[in-house]
Amino acid sequence: MAEATQSGDDHIVEMEGITKTFGEVVALEDVTFRLRRNEILALAGDNGAGKSTLIKCLAGALQPDSGTIRVDGEVVEIPNPRVSKDLGIETTFQDLAVAGNLTVTQNIFLGREAVSGPDTLFGVLDKPAMRKRAQELLDDLEIHVDVAEKVSNLSGGERQLVSISRTLLSDPKIVIMDEPTSALSVEGADRVLELIDRMQKQGISIVLISHNLDYIRRAADRIHVLHQGRSAGIIDATDFDQDEIVKRMVGGMPEEERDEQTADV
Repeated sequence: MAEATQSGDDHIVEMEGITKTFGEVVALEDVTFRLRRNEILALAGDNGAGKSTLIKCLAGALQPDSGTIRVDGEVVEIPNPRVSKDLGIETTFQDLAVAGNLTVTQNIFLGREAVSGPDTLFGVLDKPAMRKRAQELLDDLEIHVDVAEKVSNLSGGERQLVSISRTLLSDPKIVIMDEPTSALSVEGADRVLELIDRMQKQGISIVLISHNLDYIRRAADRIHVLHQGRSAGIIDATDFDQDEIVKRMVGGMPEEERDEQTADV
């Protein structure tokens, strides 16, 4: 966990007043979410708190009903995942699966295959270039797997590392991780947390969604808590208090803190 930038003006992402409904169900209500440059910001909350809905608005998988999104200080609209990627945002969703019958290299380049020849649409797959780039990417991240190995032969932790590594193929500024340690062994989860730390040291800003508060404590610079679609406060990692986080996850923002925020408006 590196020291994150503390300047209030140095946010790479600012989401303000985000509201999203599904029929009569309010998934998000007037949420403000700010990610600093080169920080790991954890997003914590119980099931149904709105975590996945919020990051899907940033990833272009959903569009908010109202609110403003800024990336690098510029107001943006993100109507689809392609626009999100073009803004330098990559996402690994909880249900993102790797293709077990393909090699590590093929998984990393899946949907973004490199071709050679004058016609990029009907050119020949440049397999040597893809293997070389995949190896460079894994070496940079200190991921020790064979790029020619089929993913079905890898452990669960190694598969997750491959899944995360392919988000870095485009040199993103921001990576969103939805439960990256879910269903992993302790050893596998440790390797993923080590990878997250290395990514931050490379200058990437990270949004980490996790139910595991111990992993959040180990990885995050700050923790943004959501409760029933509303912000329940932001806690600095240096002030980490598991009981306080759980209290906010279950009961929302303390009334006195809410009153202070209302008075400041």
